[in-house]
Order: sequence, then structure tokens, then C-alpha cells
Amino acid sequence: MNIKKLQLWGIAMLTGMAFTVVACSDDDNGQTTTMPAQTDSTQNTVSYDPNEVYAGGRLGTAFNASKSAFEQPAPAVEEQGFDHSFQMGEYQFERDYNQNRTGAFIGLGPVMVRNGCLYCHPSYGYGKRTTSYRATEQGNGYLLVIYDKQTEAYIRSVAGMPQTLAVAPFKAPVDESKIKIDWKEYTDEWGNKFPDGETYSLIYPDVSITADGFYSPIVVARDGKDVTVDVSEIGVKLEATIGIYGTGLLDAIPEDSIIEQYQREAAAGVKLNSAMFKDGQYVGWYTNALSPGKKWIRRFTYALSRGPVLDAAGANAIWNITNVTRSDRRYHYLDLAGKYYAETSSKDPDVQKDFYSYFPEWNKTGDVEKDIYSYLTSREQNVEMTDQQYRDFMVWHRGLAVPAARNVKTAEFQLGKKKFQEIGCTYCHRPSWTTGDDHIQDPNGFFTQDSDMPRYPHQKIWPYTDMVQHKLHMVSDIRTGWCRTTPLWGRGLSMLVANHQDRLHDRRARNVIEAIMWHGAKESDARRSVEKFRQLSKTERDAVVKFINSI
Repeated sequence: MNIKKLQLWGIAMLTGMAFTVVACSDDDNGQTTTMPAQTDSTQNTVSYDPNEVYAGGRLGTAFNASKSAFEQPAPAVEEQGFDHSFQMGEYQFERDYNQNRTGAFIGLGPVMVRNGCLYCHPSYGYGKRTTSYRATEQGNGYLLVIYDKQTEAYIRSVAGMPQTLAVAPFKAPVDESKIKIDWKEYTDEWGNKFPDGETYSLIYPDVSITADGFYSPIVVARDGKDVTVDVSEIGVKLEATIGIYGTGLLDAIPEDSIIEQYQREAAAGVKLNSAMFKDGQYVGWYTNALSPGKKWIRRFTYALSRGPVLDAAGANAIWNITNVTRSDRRYHYLDLAGKYYAETSSKDPDVQKDFYSYFPEWNKTGDVEKDIYSYLTSREQNVEMTDQQYRDFMVWHRGLAVPAARNVKTAEFQLGKKKFQEIGCTYCHRPSWTTGDDHIQDPNGFFTQDSDMPRYPHQKIWPYTDMVQHKLHMVSDIRTGWCRTTPLWGRGLSMLVANHQDRLHDRRARNVIEAIMWHGAKESDARRSVEKFRQLSKTERDAVVKFINSI
């Protein structure tokens, strides 16, 4: 890859600008500062911050607005000498894993969520809305969320990300043919209509799995005990995969800055998740048994279940989505209890019949039931992904650039930005942050030096997220209702990159307008912003959409 070539457009664009001076407000602190202004082709003078073009800062932005926009290496990759490692990591992301015993991409299974990464992240983008759950369908980025309706906790007898694929002779924990997704129409209190008469439509998914869709008995945890329950006592929801580009930049935001954001919102009376922030203190610290005594702030996933990016979604996905083992995880990703799938499989005559044919390297004791159970639950599996392969993959993951913002010098962008701020959207979709020293942090202890990864010290970045959870109170909402504010950077390129523009955690919103209007429930943290959005003229609403699709 020629990384320098990718920056030429940005350099040419900036050096060719004719600047005048105007006053505008800095999004970080509200202070009046002096910023350049650009005269566009319509001769209307519009003010803008030229730094906003660099959505990922100088070290994290790629000036590529083509179909490959989400695939670009950050300038930090080349500047810090990670070119080759990035390319090797990219190679792993783009290929399916298999059941080979030797060679490339060995491993896969015995059960898995997907065969490879691109099924969930088409063209490195976001998964699309679908009407049926098929793990082998390109672009189906859905993960099943199966939970106890009584406690809202994940059920114990399947994995946190339930698997619907298996390698023979094993059988999938959940049978895809028994999953039903119904997309239902929803009418909000305004009749899905703006005051000027323009209409929109809203839909949401209703998901169910029949009892015979589960391979093992359905088990939940109640009062400290595992209890077998009927299928009527569990709920099923969908969560689509989060974005992968720019996560290294979010990882570089100082912990103190994120805690200050919680404090500001709490002082303003915003209701926060007490599992994260309580009595004026951040309490949601992430810990890892491999790093005793250490703690990290939670940054990643809708549920804020993960800390630093080196132990977050990507680091886990390359292991648990495909069930490919590595030196620090020499065990299979099975059910949450670690035993129910193994117990069922070990007693299954079909699995017993062919187990030794598919796993000839496994030590035979003469007791096939015991051998199957031992194999599935062993924490000393053969290593399938080498340390170097894992290192390259994480260099690629942390090194993905954010696409540059587009259209920033146009009057429509500036109008949309102004209205986006005036109606209060920037309260949760905080425009910008400044990264810190960006020292590498890995709760697993695998990466220990700053030189192990691309880094982004002291960059002003524009992700449009406060890194905090809020509740929108949507019908058939996300599990628990708490959801981290989604970064908006680059999302406007989704149609070009992945041929869809579906948004929100389950992709119920088919465009930006629908996404905004799903924020409008009476109890929603964003209710007032939606009320104000409804009062905008169509020209102003269109400008807000243009702005969101340009950042």
C-alpha cells in the first residue's frame, strides 16, 4: 500500500484554500477562538474549523472517500514503521478460517459465530439489516442476544455471542432455521410526520427462537443457582457489529478526560448508569485476572463491557468469533457456564460416532464420552494462531484510519452543524476530544511496550461521542436499555462502502432521519433534541442530515 498517496488529496485541499479570519466557538470548551474561513463556490462566506477535516487528527486521518474508505492505514502506521505488520494483519482479516491442520488460517470451531471477519464487516464497514439470520450471508453483522427476561442477564447455556455454526461432527448451539425475525411497523406519537407534512416510517425487529432451536437445555442463573427454564422465559434481541476503524484513536483518549465527561453530565442532572458512575465517582472499572491490581476505564461495546482496545471487541473477535486459539487463549469459546454444551455433545451418539475421525490427535482413553468432554473443556488446546499473527492483526486493528470529514467548506454543512449544536445533539455526540500520551495498555499482558502498536499522542479528533451510555427507551430496546453513544465519524460513507446506511444497534433505522426520530420517546435522554429537530424547516433538517453524513 502507498500510504503517502492516500494523503495527497488532503494536502492539496488544504494548501489550496484561501483563508480569511472569523470568530467561532471551539467545541471542546465553548471559548471563542480565531479560526480560518473558506469562501465556497457559491460566494457565500462560511466559517469552519479546518482541523475538523482531520477527523482522526493528523496521525489518524486518511483522505480517501472511495469504496475502500474504511480500509486505510493511518499515517501513524507508516510514520512509526508498521507498514508490513499492518498488511499482514489485514490479510488475516480478509480471509476465512478453516479446518486445515497445517498452513494458513488453521483452526475454526468446533463451534463458531462466523468463518471470518468480513461476514460481519462487509468492506470493513458495518453489518446491514436483514430479514433472516444466516451467519454465512455476507454483510449479516448481527449477533444474537439471548437473555433471561426476569434478570436481563445472558442465559448460561450458550455463549455471550451465541454460535449458530459448527464443524462436523459437532452441532451448532443454536439452529439458525429456528430463528425468526419479524420487522414490525411503529408509529410514534407524532404519527411519523413532521409539522410541515413530510413523513417517515419506523420499523423494529421482533426476534424469537423456538424451543427446538437450542441444542442444550436452556439454563439461567437465579439467586446464585443455575436453573433450567422454558423458552417462554427468555428473550432474544439483535445487536449489530460496532465499527472497527478509529478504535485506536478512541483508545488514546485519556481516562481523566472521560471521567470529567461523566462528572459534567452528572452535574447537569443527566441520569447515568449507576454501574458506571455513582455518587460522583466513576465505579465501572474494567479488570482482568491476568493483570492483578490494575484497572481501566470502560470504552468499548454498546454495553461498555470492555476496557482498552487490546482487550476489546477486535482482540476478542479474532478468537471467539472463529474459535481459533492462540497462546494466551488456549481454550474454546463455548457457553457462559463452560459445561452445558460439552455435556450435551459428549452424550450425543452422532458426535461420539465420528469424534476420533475428526480429532485424531486427541488422546484416546477408551471412553469417548469422557474424551469429548475433556476436549471441549480443555484449557490446553493446540495453538492455532501464532503470536506474530496476533500481533500483526492488532497492529492492523489499532492502525485503521478514520476517513476525513467531507463537505466542510459548504454552506449546507455549516448550517447542519449549527442546527446540530443548537438543538442539543452535541451534548451526547460530543464533537471532539484530544488524545493523551497514548501509552499502550493491554490487560492481557501480551503487549507491553509503546513500540508494539501504532500510537496517536496529542491529536484533536472528532468522533462525535461522549463515550457514555444513555437510554433512548425505544420499543423493543437494547438489552438493559443502556447504550454507549455511537461515534458518528465516517458513517456517511456506509452506502458507498457497504451499500446500505442502516443505523442504531439493531439496524432498525434505514437512514439518518429514522435514526434521529428513534431518539424521541417521552422518557428518552434525547427527547428535547428531537422535539427541536421536528420544528426545523425541511431545508434545515436536510442540512443536519448532510452534516451527519459528512463528518
